[in-house]
Amino acid sequence: MTDPKGRGRQRSSESEEAILKATLQLLKEKSLRDITVDAIARKAGVGKMTIYKWWPSKAYVALDAFRKKMNKVVVMPDTGDTERDLAELLYSIMSFYISPTGRIFSQFLAESQSDPEFAVLFREHFLKPRRESVGVFLDRAMKEGAIDHTLNREILLDLIFGPMVFRLMAGHGALNRAESDAMISTLLRGIRSNAPKLKRASGDKAAVIQV
Repeated sequence: MTDPKGRGRQRSSESEEAILKATLQLLKEKSLRDITVDAIARKAGVGKMTIYKWWPSKAYVALDAFRKKMNKVVVMPDTGDTERDLAELLYSIMSFYISPTGRIFSQFLAESQSDPEFAVLFREHFLKPRRESVGVFLDRAMKEGAIDHTLNREILLDLIFGPMVFRLMAGHGALNRAESDAMISTLLRGIRSNAPKLKRASGDKAAVIQV
């Protein structure tokens, strides 16, 4: 995520990394609303104005830090099998969200319910880019005939990830590999195309999602 205003001078990679790391550490200890830019600056060992040169508010810093961390650990599989790829992707995201850093996602969801301004920022700078990344995968699967191409892509994205988010918030069901396999298998029974599938070679390796 880059600030649309193009704030300040070129970033120091060391300072940026320190700021993002400090922000994630603070978010593990308290809520976003209880964190200040001053606290982030102190923990990162940088000046407050350094942060404001690169981000307009603490919310931008928090979302940037979380997104970049997630991009490092969540991968987009490319095995040539749509069901397997979706199940692996869902499990990868599940595993991240139940980790100490990943649990910050639940905090963002909660904050969105009480802060309309943050809710817009959360959708535009985190959810929207990530949905688009997975949407590209769905477009490919539809083109290859693995998924019915007449289906609504946005609804499909909700159906894939909605159960995981609900379990994350309600805590009524497990978030593990067996469950991710079952969720995707059940979903694909309804959205699988009856048209002949196009064969393609699987990718050499999984690629990190970049948004």
